[in-house]
Amino acid sequence: MPKHHRKRILVTGGAGFLGSHLCTRLLADGHDVICLDNFFTGTKDNIIALMSDPHFELMRHDVTFPLYVEVDEIYNLACPASPVHYQYDPVQTTKTSVHGAINMLGLAKRTRAKIFQASTSEVYGDPEVHPQREDYWGRVNPIGLRSCYDEGKRCAETLFFDYRRQHNLRVKVARIFNTYGPNMHPNDGRVVSNFIVQALRNEPITLFGDGLQTRSFCYVDDMIEGFVRLMDSDDELAGPVNLGNSGEFTIRELAEQVIALTGSHSRLVQKPLPSDDPRQRRPDTTLAKEKLGWQPQTHLAEGLRQTIAYFERCLETPRAAP
Repeated sequence: MPKHHRKRILVTGGAGFLGSHLCTRLLADGHDVICLDNFFTGTKDNIIALMSDPHFELMRHDVTFPLYVEVDEIYNLACPASPVHYQYDPVQTTKTSVHGAINMLGLAKRTRAKIFQASTSEVYGDPEVHPQREDYWGRVNPIGLRSCYDEGKRCAETLFFDYRRQHNLRVKVARIFNTYGPNMHPNDGRVVSNFIVQALRNEPITLFGDGLQTRSFCYVDDMIEGFVRLMDSDDELAGPVNLGNSGEFTIRELAEQVIALTGSHSRLVQKPLPSDDPRQRRPDTTLAKEKLGWQPQTHLAEGLRQTIAYFERCLETPRAAP
């Protein structure tokens, strides 16, 4: 890429699951990338292949503290995203979403950078509307075990749109639905990683409740493509924009498919459903299709094969739990 087209792009949470894939994509597109992470859930293993690239820079920093760098664009992905991690220190989780948003928005205001917020389908809570459209306000418990994440992300969205109205900031807000793929941590407690690790070890696969609750699973490469398209879209499209796969599967169907693809001897066991666990979750992606020309390309079986291959390598050289 010619120097005058090269952007300086900050990715917070850049050593995490989604962040590491985004850093790789942005470098491949010819940009300078600053990867920012405090390594609470991120790991250098995810970005070690990028460290020798002269256009890649790693900074250890917590977004709850101000940051002073010169950038053209900011992708704000910093926040633990799995229940195991965000419930470990719920106060810090809320601080990461809210203080982190304030600090990154302040940086964007100073540098006049365009800024992207990685929001979540959790803002819809346990929805009464199905599938979930962007104009649905959600049904969220503000004092439950998941509230630190759900309400933290909702507050971050509020801040982004207030900065847009008050300071004319160029903002992009994506609501991310369940995403999976390589670089997930084996111990992050998310359903895809849980099932694959348990299957590869021939351990019982844990279903919470009857396993008939539904989710939509989007492969990471498709999600990153959505990120980039939204960031590059016209400034009038601030969002929020749902990004996810419109295919809907029960958790039991996912478990059965993982067992089949791994050739595992695991059996299914049921445990009580966690508090505030949503029964249905599927995005209406009409807006992304119409405005971004985006829709997922990777079928669940193919994405699971690639993810299983990653975990097979990962379990040969165990990684410490964050």
